[in-house]
Amino acid sequence: MALLEVKDLRVFYGNIEALRGISLQVNAGEVVAILGGNGAGKTTTLRTISALQRPRSGTITFNGKPLVGQSAHSIVGLGLCHVPEGRRIFNVLTVEENLNLGGYLIRSKGHLVKERKAAVYALFPRLAERRLQLAGTMSGGEQQMLAIGRAMMSEPKVLMLDEPSLGLAPILARSVLRTVREIAKRGTAVLLVEQNARQALAIAQRAYVIEVGRIVLEGEASVLAKDERVQKAYLGGFEAVASN
Repeated sequence: MALLEVKDLRVFYGNIEALRGISLQVNAGEVVAILGGNGAGKTTTLRTISALQRPRSGTITFNGKPLVGQSAHSIVGLGLCHVPEGRRIFNVLTVEENLNLGGYLIRSKGHLVKERKAAVYALFPRLAERRLQLAGTMSGGEQQMLAIGRAMMSEPKVLMLDEPSLGLAPILARSVLRTVREIAKRGTAVLLVEQNARQALAIAQRAYVIEVGRIVLEGEASVLAKDERVQKAYLGGFEAVASN
């Protein structure tokens, strides 16, 4: 059984059907990319999995447990964490304080909070250098590192990322996505929505393509990267992620 499994998910905004029977799965330790144009349903898929949006029908199973009907904070406690588009960090708090909030569910275990912060700082040395800096004064790339690091404080089994490279300079975007690949190598599965399709496919094992609320293509990322339909629609003009 997959670690995360979504079956026949249908979501409506009023009378508008945003997701039309989405089904996907994520296995332990792999990166799975979701590709698609604006308004295709990518963000809605992540929001529904993390209980920020309620489905009309369908099932979501995580680590053998049903998620539909659970609260967002209980889903985080189960080991599924969502970093939304736009980072959503607390600008008036320091890096350290943002990370402490990421460890809210383990706040009574000071040694564990300390250990996880050390792991985040090892993953993102730049954050260690700026631990006492107000988050709102950092660069966009540093803020994205902080958003991911804050999520990692809950030690998720699945990390969902919505457009982590959005608005970043190409060199920073590549750096962030290399870190995503490293997170997966360490055992955390990643469900990735990413505007830069070429880079997403370069770090993913599998991928799904969504159009108008439906999955129209799925398969191994390396195969989809060579698919003429994917190349024509999503791969024009992007630079490949660095291999190292």
